[in-house]
Amino acid sequence: MQDPDRRDGYLATAEAKPSLLLKGENPRLIDEWQMAPVLWDAVRVAVDQRQEEGLFILTGSTSVDNTGIMHSGTGRISRMKMYPMSLFESGQSNGNVSLKALFDGPKLDIDGAMSDLSIEELIFSACRGGWPASLRRKRDAAKLMIAKDYVNNICETDISTVDGVQRNPVWANMILRSYARNVSTLAKKTTIYKDVAANADSMTAATMDAYLNALEKLFVIEDIDAWCPAIRSATTIRSGKKRGFTDPSIPVAALGLTPDYFQTDLKTFGFVFECLCIRDLKVYSQAMGGMVSYQAYLDILRKDT
Repeated sequence: MQDPDRRDGYLATAEAKPSLLLKGENPRLIDEWQMAPVLWDAVRVAVDQRQEEGLFILTGSTSVDNTGIMHSGTGRISRMKMYPMSLFESGQSNGNVSLKALFDGPKLDIDGAMSDLSIEELIFSACRGGWPASLRRKRDAAKLMIAKDYVNNICETDISTVDGVQRNPVWANMILRSYARNVSTLAKKTTIYKDVAANADSMTAATMDAYLNALEKLFVIEDIDAWCPAIRSATTIRSGKKRGFTDPSIPVAALGLTPDYFQTDLKTFGFVFECLCIRDLKVYSQAMGGMVSYQAYLDILRKDT
């Protein structure tokens, strides 16, 4: 849908008779389908008519609201979030430990299982990120530029085009930097707002929330919810979210840091490393229908008991 030579024709067809775009061999993939949301309902109808599975794949780089969509697609369309590559997919992990095997019996013996990566290689992998384009680039500097270019494009263009609201690239960059500074922490939104408002006097908390919502739609930031083993405990509900990104290279690029910096500041790298682990756990657990959350502390001892 973003092919400049064919985009206008595709959009015109989608407006006049969207079912025409669904003709052809299956599975048929329509990339950036959100440019013509009517395709969602066209796919749903086609699935009902043909009563087959695996007919269509709708891919997009941004989330889509329900504007213009008549049906949720329940029972016809399954949603799956695509993440950047895990370390195993990019060839850095030896795969000695399987998350699925840990949940399947008998008990998996992981004693002595080690990564083949040195600390320097691990740092570079986190800074490079899981972008598929990095596998095609030969120079390390070129691999690191992918995340930097991504962050620049987010701030300059995508932050405004995601929902058609014009936004300030400078403000977007400041918000990303503050979020990156607090990656893998329980920093409150008020803390992030104070960081940004110090350099953007006219920004309100509501405006910052709008920017954060846009970054979520772009799959840039993705916070981690709390979890508590005591089901009836209110700890989970009362606990804040842990600030996270879909890929560890994003906060690194937003802060303008390099692998060389982290080699002398492993404490800061620990927060980036946690983001890397969360990304891979989300990739691996998704295949089992799992979810990733952090364990909230139980408020067991109270002054009134």
